[in-house]
Amino acid sequence: MCDCVLDLAAAFYGVSGRELRQTGRSRLEVARVRQIAMYVAHTVLDMSMGEVGRGFGRDRTTVLHAVHLIEDLRDDAEFDAVLARTEHIAKTVMRGRKVWSLR
Repeated sequence: MCDCVLDLAAAFYGVSGRELRQTGRSRLEVARVRQIAMYVAHTVLDMSMGEVGRGFGRDRTTVLHAVHLIEDLRDDAEFDAVLARTEHIAKTVMRGRKVWSLR
């Protein structure tokens, strides 16, 4: 499911899927899109932060940081509108797909 969210984010924001999947530090625009994708995986797909972290090759605390950061950025109306569109697309694409929980 995380791969699908990464692919959606890459297409929607015009960032390379390969860059989104790279480990280590990335350019700010790539890191921000990855953070958005983590946020969407957690909030829209209802995945735990640990599951998102494993799916993104990151630590659970990195996902926690991303979720808090994106929530704070939602105070900006323009950012919130774009993120709402991202969430809508993810909900539409993922509708009916089962998220296999490892909990």
